Amino acid sequence: MVTLSSDPLTQIAHSPEGAAVGAFFDLDGTLVAGFTATAHASDRVRRGQARIGEVMGVIEASLRYKLGRMQFERLLVRAAGYLRGESLAELDDIGERLYAEQIAARVYPLMREVVAAHQSRGHTVVLSSSALTIHAEPVARALGIDHVVCNTFELDDAGRLTGAINKPIVWGRQKAAAVQRFCVANEIDLAGSYFYADGDEDGALMALVGHPRPVNPRPGLAAKAAANDWPVLHLTIPGRRSSTANVVGHFPALGRAALGAAFASLALRARRRD
Repeated sequence: MVTLSSDPLTQIAHSPEGAAVGAFFDLDGTLVAGFTATAHASDRVRRGQARIGEVMGVIEASLRYKLGRMQFERLLVRAAGYLRGESLAELDDIGERLYAEQIAARVYPLMREVVAAHQSRGHTVVLSSSALTIHAEPVARALGIDHVVCNTFELDDAGRLTGAINKPIVWGRQKAAAVQRFCVANEIDLAGSYFYADGDEDGALMALVGHPRPVNPRPGLAAKAAANDWPVLHLTIPGRRSSTANVVGHFPALGRAALGAAFASLALRARRRD
């Protein structure tokens, strides 16, 4: 199901052509229903790579972030720290496998069409997200998106994770700044560009583009959309239940991923006992 004040595909079809128009897409909750990190966290639990202490550590950090006692940067680094010593090449392979096994079915059908519509107009299409490369790049490749602006792991000389994230962290105003830098480097007119996202923290970039497009916006972004008369996309995937997301909706993405891993671990242990 989709509701919008006017058809987004028709709007794009009548937009100016050319690479000077940017189309920026958030990942989790925008292109994909739910959070891609959940698949990775659950896979680590199933394979015995993540212990319950790791899962609970991310949940605890997420709660501290929600309560204002931890910055997003520290939350992300905390999660990345559990992957210290892992090979990025191997994590990339896992990301491709998990996309095919789990995430492809969670891509919103209309958003596939929206991406393709922008591509057909020759727009510069960019996946711009606070996610990490192992979550964002498989989705970008599958949708034919050539450009990705997201968070990246710090690596040692052997291509293994140090446990740190390269700075500046792409989130909130820093995400807006990263997109602005991309536009300058690629001669993109931000005032003529589009941005699709769901997060409250994405309001900064929404205010900069000429065509803000909130997708299933969370409360803060929904309020800004209403105040500024931005057209809003409300999407669902037919047959997909959203009750779980509502129950843990107060958690940031990393916390939801950790909860998903914890639930997967409990279910796996229950099956083994049976």
